[in-house]
Amino acid sequence: MKEDRTIGSLKETALFSSLTSEELHQIRGKIVIKHFKKNQRILHEEDTNAFMYIIVEGAAKVVQTAGEGKEVMIAMHQAGDFFGELALIDGKTMPAAVLATRDSTIAIITKKDFYSILFQQNKVIENLLRILSSRLRESMKKNQLLTFNNAGQRVKMLFLMLSESYGERTEEGTVLKIRLIHQHIADMTGLTRETVTRVLDKWQKSGDVTILKNRFILLRTEFESIEF
Repeated sequence: MKEDRTIGSLKETALFSSLTSEELHQIRGKIVIKHFKKNQRILHEEDTNAFMYIIVEGAAKVVQTAGEGKEVMIAMHQAGDFFGELALIDGKTMPAAVLATRDSTIAIITKKDFYSILFQQNKVIENLLRILSSRLRESMKKNQLLTFNNAGQRVKMLFLMLSESYGERTEEGTVLKIRLIHQHIADMTGLTRETVTRVLDKWQKSGDVTILKNRFILLRTEFESIEF
C-alpha cells in the first residue's frame, strides 16, 4: 500500500503526470525516498549539480545567503514540485539551498538515473521542456514585477502569478493554496515585511483579500480590478 501511495504521488507531479502506472513502476527503482523534518536542509549548495528532488509530501523554500549571513527566500515549492534538474543538465552548482518548511517526503534522483529516465521515457522529456518553458516565462514576469515602484503593484502581480500554479477557483474568488507569511511575500517582491503588512492590511479592510486560518489567501473576485 505504501508503495502504491508513492507511485500515486509521483503520478501527480508535472514531470511524470503523463506516464502510465506501468511506466512509473519501471522508473520507481531509480528513485530514493527520504523524509525531512521541518527546517531541515534538503539540498546543500555544493550538492546542487548531483541530484534532483521531487516533493512527494510537504513543502520547501529556496534560500540564498545575503550579507551578514542572512538567508533570503527566493522561491517556494509545494507537493508535486521538483527542483535541481537544471544543474543536472549543465553541471553547474546553484548559489542557493533548499530547506523543508514542513515535515516532508522527498524523492531524490541522481544525475545518472535522471538521464536514464529521460532516455527511456520520451514523455518525460516533453513534460520537462514544457515545464522549463513555463518557468522561463515566470522568470520574465518576476523581472517585470521588480520594475514596479508601487508596492501594491508588486504584491498584486506576485499573487496573480502564484494563482496560475496554486490558485483554486471558488464562488468567492481564487484561493492561493500555498502557505505564505509576510516575510515570504517580502522576499519574493523585494519589499520589506512592514510594507507587505501595510499593503495586506489595506486590502483586508477593503475586502479585496482575506487571510484564511490555514494561511491560504483568498483573492476576492474584485481583486484583479484593483488599480494603483
